Amino acid sequence: MESQKVNEMFETIAYSYDFQTSFLSLGIDTIWRKILARHVLAGKGASVLDAATGTGELCLKICRHRPGIHIVGLDIVPRMLGLAKKKIEASPFKNCTSLALGDGRYLPLQRESVDVVTMAFGIRNIKERHQVLKEFSRVLKTGGQLLVMEFGFPRHPFVRRLYRFYFDHVMPPLGNWLSRTDYAYSYLVQSVYDFPEEGEFCNEIESAGFRIRTVKQLTFGIAKIYEAVKIRPSS
Repeated sequence: MESQKVNEMFETIAYSYDFQTSFLSLGIDTIWRKILARHVLAGKGASVLDAATGTGELCLKICRHRPGIHIVGLDIVPRMLGLAKKKIEASPFKNCTSLALGDGRYLPLQRESVDVVTMAFGIRNIKERHQVLKEFSRVLKTGGQLLVMEFGFPRHPFVRRLYRFYFDHVMPPLGNWLSRTDYAYSYLVQSVYDFPEEGEFCNEIESAGFRIRTVKQLTFGIAKIYEAVKIRPSS
């Protein structure tokens, strides 16, 4: 799906995005974001960029787990940011969180200006992954931390078969019905299949100027956290 159509899709489903995600993952997505927030290595005064922040859920969890940091939540979908703004203004963390409308391929941030970059379930929606990763490298300080969370498939054969049945045959029609579209969750399934395997994606991250630290498997590998460190200054 073309980038503009993907953005329009998220505009369409934004109103019920949190409910859909939680319902279809049986609430496990909340646990995944908490785990990602705990992986953020940032002390007081550190700056964090949460790219493709959506409705701001990860921003809030990072603020909760890392007091004293400042986080910028960036997204290209205005309606998502509107929901994030309401959520953040009603939270105790409105003074440590800023929101910005922007494209991950062209980040509106200065070179080497942030300590940590996070992105949860966003990079598979962008065809120009290498450009996004190079932008993350550009805005991160040398030695800064990159955390990317994305969907995968379980490694265990039996669990993989069970999950593939749900993923292929149950989630698309149910998700499309919940989102009042006939394509949103069909697209999600296809986007996960189109995403590179773990080793290939690690190579893409490293070619952008990072060194992989760990790849953490979540819930049998249904989701993964790729953790990397920026190892060389931006050119």
